[in-house]
Amino acid sequence: MKIALIGFGTVGQGLVEILRDKAEQLADYRFEVVAVATQRRGTLYHPDGLDIPDLLKSMELGGLSYYPDGIGLNRDWDVTTIIRQCNADVIVECTHTNLTNAQPALDFCRVALASGKHVVLANKGPIALAYAELKESARRAGLLLRFEATVMAGTPSLRLAMNALEGCTITQARGILNGTTNYILTQMEGGMDYAAALDEAQRLGYAEADPTADVGGWDAASKALILAAALFEQKLTVEQMSVEGITNITAADVQAAAAAGERWRLIATVTPQGASVRPLRLPITHPLAGVSGATNAVTYTTDLLGDVTLVGAGAGRQQTGFGLLSDLLEIARVKFPY
Repeated sequence: MKIALIGFGTVGQGLVEILRDKAEQLADYRFEVVAVATQRRGTLYHPDGLDIPDLLKSMELGGLSYYPDGIGLNRDWDVTTIIRQCNADVIVECTHTNLTNAQPALDFCRVALASGKHVVLANKGPIALAYAELKESARRAGLLLRFEATVMAGTPSLRLAMNALEGCTITQARGILNGTTNYILTQMEGGMDYAAALDEAQRLGYAEADPTADVGGWDAASKALILAAALFEQKLTVEQMSVEGITNITAADVQAAAAAGERWRLIATVTPQGASVRPLRLPITHPLAGVSGATNAVTYTTDLLGDVTLVGAGAGRQQTGFGLLSDLLEIARVKFPY
């Protein structure tokens, strides 16, 4: 299977590191990276494959311009030309998420499907805003569209709902879909106030310098949009959702909840009627109340099994890279059977 990577930041590099480190274990699949495209750090294409250690080393040095020259290497194509003309079987889209209009990633996906290439995404925007369109385009072309890494990184939250629970009717999904806020709330349970817990999260790399997307609930909202689209065929926007973050929760609020046998958690709720994100006080016996630190979790309410809860990592270089790998493995098994 030949792969083209669109975007080669933390997530894309996490994937190729796994391909390098697991080369022996994955030998039967014969994955080969033939193209890498970035917005500001160059593009590369070689029909016979690129060297992964050289790719990673070039990024350490500052960009793809540091990748060694060689016969057949193309540095001149732009992203759209690479997607349209390269010999990749699968386009892996892991550029920056844009929840306003999903661009330019949405157009990249459209070009990939029109060019007969399967699509795997870590980018949330195209799935959150245009899932129905892309799903239908892939279906008509006989291609696969996969996006496990968009919700809970490599923890198989989407595969659980869409594959393992097929045959059940899912009536609701409720989850802790942002590790930063869950870490902050956990630290507040230990006695920190909000500001100190946020500082700690930033120091450890859980929160960005501008933490608004996390603590304001918007990151969790983007994942709720994906669940709404994938599970219930809803086309929502963040403007149509009720979104509230954790910035107004005080140490006194956390203490009051603890005294009542409850814990605060930022919960995304998705049903066939809509979606929301807000802090909720949950009984400590609730499965989601027991999820601490930067861990994520989702509970699917089903007709045949009742509540099914999955707990696992929701972010990280290797974890999200594995989410991409899991989709590539599925495509390989379906489209390239031995």
